[in-house]
Amino acid sequence: MNQKEFARRRKQLMRMMGPDSIAILPTNPEQPRNRDVVYPFRPDSDFFYLTGFAEPEAVAVLVPGRPHGEYLLFCRDRDMDMEIWNGRRAGPDGAVQDFGADDAFPIGDIDEILPGLLESRERVFYNMGAAPVFDKRVIGWVSELRSQSRAGKHAPDEIVSLAHFVHDMRLYKSRAEIQVMRQAANIAARAHCRAMQVCQPGMMEYELEAEYLHEFRRAGGEPAYPSIVGGGENACILHYTENNAPLNDGELVLIDAGVEHEYYASDITRCFPVNGRFSDAQRSIYELVLESQLAAIEEVYPGNSWNAPHEAAVKILTKGLVKLGLLKGRTAALIKEQSYRRFYMHRTGHWLGMDVHDVGDYKVGEEWRVLESGMVLTVEPGLYIAAGGKGVPRKWWNIGVRIEDDVLVTRDGHDVLSKHVPKTVDEIEALMA
Repeated sequence: MNQKEFARRRKQLMRMMGPDSIAILPTNPEQPRNRDVVYPFRPDSDFFYLTGFAEPEAVAVLVPGRPHGEYLLFCRDRDMDMEIWNGRRAGPDGAVQDFGADDAFPIGDIDEILPGLLESRERVFYNMGAAPVFDKRVIGWVSELRSQSRAGKHAPDEIVSLAHFVHDMRLYKSRAEIQVMRQAANIAARAHCRAMQVCQPGMMEYELEAEYLHEFRRAGGEPAYPSIVGGGENACILHYTENNAPLNDGELVLIDAGVEHEYYASDITRCFPVNGRFSDAQRSIYELVLESQLAAIEEVYPGNSWNAPHEAAVKILTKGLVKLGLLKGRTAALIKEQSYRRFYMHRTGHWLGMDVHDVGDYKVGEEWRVLESGMVLTVEPGLYIAAGGKGVPRKWWNIGVRIEDDVLVTRDGHDVLSKHVPKTVDEIEALMA
């Protein structure tokens, strides 16, 4: 993403912060996996959103109105020996030249420099509690200034949550972000199509997962979250990730998999028959879920309530479950009693962006948030009918279906970013044939 995009975000945030303020934002630390091995590093999403800087051991500081530069970056210094072993570093010079910092310093100098930046500032914007070890350093710097009040030092009077401001910014996607998210959806779409084409009875769930990894990596991406590949009874476990069972003839397989592309996630779920043909029972459940999803997507438009897609999905699912004999009673009463939760126990979507379950409030006060242009959400109703349920005929056992798409709220409606993945019964059977 162009550095101008990150600069625009920083300017917007500093306008929101106002004068006499300072923002401090550390990135994630590296995490050990086992002896002498760390997990692949990923920067903190808020940090990267404002900096575009993807190295560990870095802290971004924004100081509105500072004459010598408003954006400072503390990062690792250049070290040729370490770079031979572990890869290149930008260093302070690179932070200025390549990442738009007004000034940059070695991370080891932060204890000497940051207290001076805090002095004379009234408010510190910082995510207290997000990084407990770093919290102690921030508290220490403020306490140090307060202890020198008789010497004329002035410490900030309040610490304000930075997340409240940054997360509201992240909820509204710019053109550049939408372009990247569309690419992420297209990459994941190719992977879902590939899986449908190669799936056959006798494969292992992890073999199908490997097809997704192939498409993700060949596009330069990686899984946005651990992929769910659940065949048969495993499709009824919402967050099943073992992916180590055989795919049996006559069963459905549910795959929830998305790619992270340039730090933005896609999140798509499709469900299809292992042998390429839906049984009558599978088709009945699948088409009910699809009907509910299409109705929910139609409720995605500016000015509508966040909860409207969920309400639309629940209404159709409940009515359909009654028609199939899986629920008994009046639809309105069953919805009020939440009887549908026996088979549909989650909500219909979540925000999507740099994080799979992205930031942003779902309610403002006591009211559901109103959808606005630039927001991106998932729409993902499902039905999960585990074996042995009281009063559930055997023909429905172990049918788990979820259909999930990534949906952008546009100025006059919506755009399904993941529309290139087939989802009607006829489309799926034709592709698998």
